[in-house]
Amino acid sequence: MTLTLDLHPLYRSDRDVDRAVREVIFKAAATKADRVEIIPGKGTGKLKARVLAMLRQPHLKKLYTRFEADPSNEGRIVVHFR
Repeated sequence: MTLTLDLHPLYRSDRDVDRAVREVIFKAAATKADRVEIIPGKGTGKLKARVLAMLRQPHLKKLYTRFEADPSNEGRIVVHFR
């Protein structure tokens, strides 16, 4: 199962972005999803950098196995759980 989080509607509020990323990571871990696709978009890269920094936080890092920028779409981050 793959969960998807599109951050385009939330990009103006750092608090909403942080909450949405945490919620989708926790939900994926709880439901044993295979992966999460987070879509910060291409833009200036600030939102993508914020998401990558969040994913490096220890309390989130222990919930997944790895993450990567999607090689076919630089505006997407794929988080793997198994």
